[in-house]
Amino acid sequence: MPTSRKGGGRPSPDAVSAVGLRKSYGDKVVLDGIDLTIPAGTVFALLGPNGAGKTTAVKILSTLVSADAGRIHVGGHDLAADPQAVRAAIGVTGQFSAVDGLITGEENMLLMADLHHLSRREGQQVTAELLDRFDLTDAAKKPAATYSGGMKRRLDIAMTLVGNPRIIFLDEPTTGLDPRSRHNMWQIIRQLVSDGVTVFLTTQYLDEADELADRIAVLNDGKIAAEGTADELKRIVPGGHIRLRFTDPAAYRSAASTLGEVTRDDEALALQIPSDGSQRELRALLDWLDVAGVEADELTVHTPDLDDVFFAMTGSKQPAQAAQSKETVR
Repeated sequence: MPTSRKGGGRPSPDAVSAVGLRKSYGDKVVLDGIDLTIPAGTVFALLGPNGAGKTTAVKILSTLVSADAGRIHVGGHDLAADPQAVRAAIGVTGQFSAVDGLITGEENMLLMADLHHLSRREGQQVTAELLDRFDLTDAAKKPAATYSGGMKRRLDIAMTLVGNPRIIFLDEPTTGLDPRSRHNMWQIIRQLVSDGVTVFLTTQYLDEADELADRIAVLNDGKIAAEGTADELKRIVPGGHIRLRFTDPAAYRSAASTLGEVTRDDEALALQIPSDGSQRELRALLDWLDVAGVEADELTVHTPDLDDVFFAMTGSKQPAQAAQSKETVR
């Protein structure tokens, strides 16, 4: 059984297991018999277009919505037979903050402690510890409505942790946050996993999944279109290539005529060579250039990234601004 690259602990039982999970709303099939297996102490990211069913999956696994079919275990408990035990093992932070803006951050935390039936002393202790952990102590006495977006997200997760859940569902937790707040949230998620918590993450940011997740699944048309580590997913998508650019037309023509399968760009004096981006292929090409006495002014390696995987698996068109993973060797 795999372990988290963040936690580094021993193999653990599955935190979440779902087999044949189905859900429809009227004639609309949202989840069409999907299977999910999430080892404890790892980050699992579920990707998919808007409306693909990501939030529905979270709501089912967190007992908020009933599935039409499927065998589901969360935290070692059968969700259908013992939903209360599942609720005791999990925490949920949705796309929209559950923070009450009319009361202070501290009061939000104490209210959550009351809901978990902690004693007054325990509630105050846990509140103080979590406010400090999430760098909210200085703002604890201020109305939550005055908090920035990032502060509200941190408070939201702190409230989720009051019950010490071992499995946390984060449904698009960084939507609407600025880059600094997003990176701060990433650090919080890494810390949670290092403490042994399992994180089920849905996100619209592919770099977020790439950065955090041990395993990623792409949900499309109610089915899991692909699943694996980020590197495994990137390898299933074609399109990797090496691009050589020349300033000397003679060198360009010599390389174009000698190299085998290439795509020419005569105007830019550039050649595109299919490649998996491996060190072996790159070394072979550099050796050929040396032997042939051909000097390229720029060599660029392009390997498919999660953007490529997402658009290939969902049939979406890639936006022009989507970033490409490239390394340039001069």
